[in-house]
Amino acid sequence: MADPRRIRVIGIGSGHPEQLTGEAWTALSSVDYVVAARKSADDPLLQVRRRLCAKLDVPLVAVPDPERDRDDPADYAGAVRDWHAARVAAYADVLAERPGDVGFLVWGDPAFYDSTLRIVERLAATTGATYDVVPGISSPQLLAAAHRIVLHRVGQPVLFTTGRRLAGEVAAGHDNVLVMLDGALTCRDLDADAWEIWWGANLGTPGQRLVHGPLGEVLPRIEAERAAAASADGWVMDTYLLRRGASGAQVP
Repeated sequence: MADPRRIRVIGIGSGHPEQLTGEAWTALSSVDYVVAARKSADDPLLQVRRRLCAKLDVPLVAVPDPERDRDDPADYAGAVRDWHAARVAAYADVLAERPGDVGFLVWGDPAFYDSTLRIVERLAATTGATYDVVPGISSPQLLAAAHRIVLHRVGQPVLFTTGRRLAGEVAAGHDNVLVMLDGALTCRDLDADAWEIWWGANLGTPGQRLVHGPLGEVLPRIEAERAAAASADGWVMDTYLLRRGASGAQVP
């Protein structure tokens, strides 16, 4: 009996070639093709994946991404489950038509706020494939390195959350918060005098942008830098650390 086909989930950091680890390059070179969602006709992040594949002559199969309700649906978890199921079905169709080992290229690290592993787990169960994961450099790591900071206070936790949950986490008393997936920049709704922010967009790329300071003072600059990044690169992904009453001192 032939060995089952393999699905490889590969973290690619920021998508810049220098951000891929040696293990990631080896994994990418081992697959017969890569499957990637196409979210628009001129999807800039798809083009980044395509350029990485081209370096190793690995074919990329672009799959139109199923529609998803992103306007804060009443049943958020249900909307996500439906979207995942539609993705699994679309990718299963591709695997049924094309033999060989398959790669999925994931921004940052697959462990952080990304649905690929949940989808691949179901895809493997559907197709009989095995799968493995190659870690990538995450945006929290890149943010900390770019700002030369430690993400947590001495002996204290750091909470990872999304913009959608930020207000609730702050209300619950969290005062050292790493925020991802915040296209609305919801930190604007906080008490601007109480927080310090370390912000970064398109981290690890030539278009990286950084802002640090008291939230109330630097918000206009963050908004300007965010708009400039989107205009220059065609996309923007930002991450930031919020710390209540920070002194600026960093002690490991």
